[in-house]
Formats: sequence, structure tokens, C-alpha cells
Amino acid sequence: MTDNLFQPFSLNDSIHLNNRIVMAPLTRCMADDNLVPTEAMADYYAKRADSGLIISEATIIRPDGQGYPNTPGIYTAAQIQGWRTVTDAVHAKGGKIFVQLWHTGRVAHPHFFEGEHVIAPSAEAVEGSVPRMRELTYQVPKPASVEEIQQLVNDFAKAAENAIEAGFDGVEIHGANGYLIDQFLHHDSNKRTDEFGQTAENMARFPLAVVDEIATRIGWEKTALRLSPGAYFNMAGDDRDRGVFEYLLNRLEQRELAYLHMGLFDDSMEFDYLDGSATDFVRRNYTKTLMGVGGYTAQTGSAAINANRFDLLAIGRPFIANPDYIEKVKLGDTLTEYHDDMLGTLV
Repeated sequence: MTDNLFQPFSLNDSIHLNNRIVMAPLTRCMADDNLVPTEAMADYYAKRADSGLIISEATIIRPDGQGYPNTPGIYTAAQIQGWRTVTDAVHAKGGKIFVQLWHTGRVAHPHFFEGEHVIAPSAEAVEGSVPRMRELTYQVPKPASVEEIQQLVNDFAKAAENAIEAGFDGVEIHGANGYLIDQFLHHDSNKRTDEFGQTAENMARFPLAVVDEIATRIGWEKTALRLSPGAYFNMAGDDRDRGVFEYLLNRLEQRELAYLHMGLFDDSMEFDYLDGSATDFVRRNYTKTLMGVGGYTAQTGSAAINANRFDLLAIGRPFIANPDYIEKVKLGDTLTEYHDDMLGTLV
């Protein structure tokens, strides 16, 4: 029932995957106090190297992008070297790994970088407090100036260059799940009246600038993107968002991304303004390589690939509970059930 998952898949002429199962990005908050990846992280990823592709946990591009404790960065020499230890371990096992590049935008907190403010498209705060550090409540962000937006483009691109130096096979730009790039794409968080707001073209301007600058620096074959057309996490939906993503997907169709990755926790969710699931909305508007995610089993993911809903299957929490997930699925063995207590250690 899952044979199609174990077929090789080529992202492009230079990156070939041994199978269609991808380890999804999973925030673990296990870097050291300087946000440097550890030997334990290298061991953790290496144990999962038989997946077709590993996408690293979200990795911040600069200090003010941090919104959670001990999330790794990729902007210092020590961080780059720490990631080199990880990529070497994965490659030694025959695996491939992309880094997910991240800035949390209005979900950041000055506590982490000793700053005065967080930066976002508009002065629209997200409600609540920082996970794992509930004493820290979210702040009203400072709207990024045009000059600061250009600096963000440059910093994303520099982080991509750092990723290649660190040995990654490519990068996935985190443009989903209510973080900085996603905040530009939704009317709930983007109230700008300049060239980065109001219209679909303007709201997609920053995300496309990041994509294009990274691809210019490291190549299209190494550049991927994650998107959340359906607002559901740190974000309220708006009927006008549909037009923004239709425009964005049309422009991405004209480019040569390694893949496009859905940003979802549960793909059974439906959105009125998307006429159903976010995955099916994207598939109608984007014909190139699409990675599905969001509560799938190997069996349901295999069926979705057979139905042409997407091309690659990203698996999240089951990979935390089962370092040998690929082997177990191949053999039809029972999977260890995930539970939240597993987040306390890297196994």
C-alpha cells in the first residue's frame, strides 16, 4: 500500500532523493546557549538519514528573529561549524538535508536578543505569551521600514550562503505558520499602505524578493519555500488572503523552486476562502513539486500521492518517536506512538 513512497524522486537535475518520505522541520529547542547545534543534534539527525530528505528544525537568520528558547541560528561562525557537524553526520549515512531559514517577526521577543523591539510588517501584536516561557508576553511590533525590509532580504540571503558553507544540500525558506514572511502575506498582520501592503502584488513583494535573492546566491535547485495560505496559527483568516496567494503562486509557478512545502499541522482543516483544504488550493494553482504535510500516516500519504494531491510526504512527530521510521514503514512494523514527554530529550 505504500510502495510509491519508496520510489526515488528527483527535485531537479542535481538533487535526487532515495524516497519520497521527508522528515518535516520539528522545533526542538536543544541548541546550546549560543544557539549552536550540539553533538546530540548531529546524532539525532543522523539516525533519521534514511528519509529521502531531512528538513532541519527552524533556524534563525539573525538575533532578532528568535522567538523560542535555544533555537539554533546560522549567523555566527560557531553556529555554521555546529551545523557542519550535523550535515557531515547526515551525509556520512547517505542522507540529504536542507536547513529551514526562519525569522519569527512579531512572534519574536526582545528577551532573547536584548533588543528594544520586535520587527514585523505592521504594529499588530499577536496575543499570548512565549511557549516554554509563559512569563514573556508578546509585544506590539515595530513596523519595518523599507530599508529594514531590504536588510532582511540580505540577511535571509546571507543565511542561505552560510547554510551552503555549513554543508547543507539546500535551504527551505520558512514563509509559513504565522512567522515573518507569512505576516506580510495575510491581511490580519499586514496593514501597510506602502509598496509592501494592501494589494496582492505589494504583499507578495517581500517574500518574492527573499526567494529571488537566495536563488541568485545559491541557485534555484537549492532553494525551496514553505507557505500557509490558510491562516490558522498566530493569525486570523481574511477572505482577501486568497487573492494574495493566487498572485504569489502564479509568480512562483514561473520560477524553478526545488519544491514548495505546505505549512500545516492538520491537513484535514478546511478554509472557506480557499474552497476547502489549503493543500488542494495550492495544487490547483501550482503544478510543480509540492510537499504535503499535516497528520498523514504512511498509508494516507501514499494514497494522497496516488491521487496527485502532492508529490512528497513530510512526516513530523512520528519521526521524533521513531528514529527508524523508514525501516518500520517498509517492514510494516508497529510504530512507537508519539507523546509530548518525548520533547524533553533527543533520541
